Amino acid sequence: MKEFRISTDIREMDVDLVHDYLSKQSYWAKGRGKEEVIKSMENSICFAVFDGNAQIGFARLVTDYVVFAWLMDVFVINEYKNKGVGRFLMDYIMNLPEIKEVNGFGLRTKDAHGFYIKYGFHQISEPETWMQKIR
Repeated sequence: MKEFRISTDIREMDVDLVHDYLSKQSYWAKGRGKEEVIKSMENSICFAVFDGNAQIGFARLVTDYVVFAWLMDVFVINEYKNKGVGRFLMDYIMNLPEIKEVNGFGLRTKDAHGFYIKYGFHQISEPETWMQKIR
């Protein structure tokens, strides 16, 4: 596999790329404003995958480092899909020392269940135990 690298330094990340992908290409964040993307990045652990100096993927994690972590905004740009970049990113995130002891992880996906199952995620069989509020 080609050598990729991951950075958690948001100053190194291509905010325009992240905003463009989320607001125009993703199904979950269509129309999200750039200021919202920046604020969400500033309040999360962000992960950017690079091929050289070009950012090719992204994910962010919100956690209390003990009880729960929520994985969001995971993407790999189209030219790099099916090249192991998603696995490289998830392996990195799930082996991060700071979250090794976190009790539970959550995420939402419409089309990548098979991918996340490989990392121990499963579909919730009792959704009545979960609640949400959407503004």
